[in-house]
Amino acid sequence: MEFFDLVKRRRSIRKYQDRQIERGDLEKIIQAGLCAPNAGGGQRAIIVAVRNRALCEKIGRLNIAKFNRNSLAGSYVSSEQPSIIDDPSIRSGFYGAPTVCAVFGPKNFLYSVADAFCCAENMALAATELGLASCLIARGEETFDNEPGAALLKEWRIPDGYVARCFVLLGYHAGAYPQDKPRRADRSLVVE
Repeated sequence: MEFFDLVKRRRSIRKYQDRQIERGDLEKIIQAGLCAPNAGGGQRAIIVAVRNRALCEKIGRLNIAKFNRNSLAGSYVSSEQPSIIDDPSIRSGFYGAPTVCAVFGPKNFLYSVADAFCCAENMALAATELGLASCLIARGEETFDNEPGAALLKEWRIPDGYVARCFVLLGYHAGAYPQDKPRRADRSLVVE
């Protein structure tokens, strides 16, 4: 797929089939994340991929446990792919995705969030190239800011001073593939 077609094809998918992705595809997606731009070439991001559905569900519930609707800039995302913003009855921030990648970065590093999201976007584009669905999810730090979350970080040997910055959900989309949303015309400016 040509790059610009790939960028236009990628969607945030929140409805997944009950089907696990191939391990080889996951490894390619992780490699794409590890090749992302990063501040000063420091390669600080750490990716933990979870392929256990029960554990994905548990972490997804932790992800929305402290979700505060009052801090939203908007109140609607999609009727085709509803989010927890659209539907408060959704109980997992991971929407049933069979594989979830957590992207960690140093807590007190200025470019930690930017590095993590560059990593996540590379992963989402790689997933699209492979015919897989993905969605980037924030609320990383608060997901593990509790006893069960801290236990997982210890089990995964995440270094002290590192926090989850975001997640990449991966799977096969369920239902019709969402249409592209029209792009707003007032979001760019070229200054000569």
